[in-house]
Amino acid sequence: MMILGLVRWMQPVHGYDVRRELLSWKADQWANVQPGSIYHALRKLTEEGLLRTVATEQVGGRPARTTYEITDKGVDEFETLLRGLWWRLEERTDPFSAAFSFLPALPREEAAAALRNRAMLLRATVESIRAALDSEWLRTTRPVYVGWMFELWAGRAEAEIAWCERIAERVESGVSYLPAELTDAEGWAEWRERTAEGRKPDSHTQ
Repeated sequence: MMILGLVRWMQPVHGYDVRRELLSWKADQWANVQPGSIYHALRKLTEEGLLRTVATEQVGGRPARTTYEITDKGVDEFETLLRGLWWRLEERTDPFSAAFSFLPALPREEAAAALRNRAMLLRATVESIRAALDSEWLRTTRPVYVGWMFELWAGRAEAEIAWCERIAERVESGVSYLPAELTDAEGWAEWRERTAEGRKPDSHTQ
């Protein structure tokens, strides 16, 4: 969607300029747009009829540069993808959620310390975002709504900071993680003990 949208805005445009613009947006950090995949994506979108090549130029010993434009089919696809992302809620994939699902495998002291460390790292992220919001770079070279997006990122991080600190306090207080019926389930106590000590369960107990 982002590549189609940028070609539509900047056309006719070289792939190099699309890549440079996406990197200036730091899209690799928040939109999972990897710099090395951009040229491949441009070629693939062209093969699918969503983009078309206008010209390929080569100056001196520099690599050849292809100029792209968006097709009518590409415009329709861009608008479909755009509206889909605006109007539906996408659940973000966070590897930490997988780790947190095994909370009982960590000693309470370590789990609480890890949560507080996560909060500390998130505070550094918020400070970086706030600095960007106050920067001349953002105020003078980017549309105002880019700052609004930075505010969203800061708000999410601040909410997670509060959550980390709240859960760390509950862990430290000794709150039981599990319903009584699961705590007393056959094999659970042994599994908890083994994982807390960092040992892999024996195959015959899995």
